[in-house]
Amino acid sequence: MNISNEWQPSGSVESLVKRAQILTEIRQYFATEKVLEVETPTISPSTITDVHLEAMRTVHTNPHSVKKTHLFLQTSPEYYMKRMLCAGFPSIYQITKCYRDDEVGRCHNPEFTMLEWYRLGFSMDELIEDVDMLLRLVLDTPACEKMTYRELFVRHLDLDVKSDTDLKIVTLCKKFGYENIVPLYFKDKLSQFDRDMLLQLLFCEKIEREIGLERPIAVMKFPASQASLAKIDPSDPWLSLRFEFYYKGIELANGFEELNDADEQKTRFILDNKQRKECGLDVKAEDVKFLNALKAGLPKCSGVALGIDRLLMLALGKRHISEVLSFDFASL
Repeated sequence: MNISNEWQPSGSVESLVKRAQILTEIRQYFATEKVLEVETPTISPSTITDVHLEAMRTVHTNPHSVKKTHLFLQTSPEYYMKRMLCAGFPSIYQITKCYRDDEVGRCHNPEFTMLEWYRLGFSMDELIEDVDMLLRLVLDTPACEKMTYRELFVRHLDLDVKSDTDLKIVTLCKKFGYENIVPLYFKDKLSQFDRDMLLQLLFCEKIEREIGLERPIAVMKFPASQASLAKIDPSDPWLSLRFEFYYKGIELANGFEELNDADEQKTRFILDNKQRKECGLDVKAEDVKFLNALKAGLPKCSGVALGIDRLLMLALGKRHISEVLSFDFASL
């Protein structure tokens, strides 16, 4: 009698034992640093407005009520954690499950594990050092390299993302054959959204695979139009205090010196939804409790989200995310 092996976990015993050991090391690091471990809900009545991310949905059917509650699975614990900081909590971290209605592939699984932490009083530069220390602990890496988003485009593509024309960006994308892949963004005159989408395409396809090969790299100061939840750089309003970490072709972390202006955050939510509507996506309701928390006051802080599964891929020398998960999407 032949029995299918499809029931088996996707990760080996050895890999999952090592996974548990590394999670223990991470918790010990934050305990030494006196950063408090917390837990927040993985469901919420609201979700992110970011045009590049889609949340999964679920429904709570209360047997004692005729009303159903429509909920989202969290893409990140960010809003809940910031509400805790607004309520007076100290520096905090958590290791939690997150969910995104995204691609499935070598580095992507719809359900994944996120390490997210916030350091009170930290600047962007101080948090970059914090991330670097954690990578040295887990991956035994040398000190990270640091470059700005703008510098990387000049070095790898001879393109100045601040001053070069839309025509130069479009011409470069056409040279690489992207016109047939994303024709939506090839127009006579680019909006800021179109321009950012083409820059992101160039970054992912032509720069990302070339950086952080020998040691991690912190890519700093993304354009303000890509600020998301980050503060604007006071020395140059064209820039944001946002960074990303890359190592061996893998994006590991995305962090900010956190925006604490409720009015500015609301404006960004409105702009996000405008862009979502233009792209034919659902408009998302603003997280009112999060905005009210910001009005009450978010202390100066910096925060970062790091993909645990990708970190483990690098630590264990694995090629596919399935090898560091107990059950990946294909084995459900």
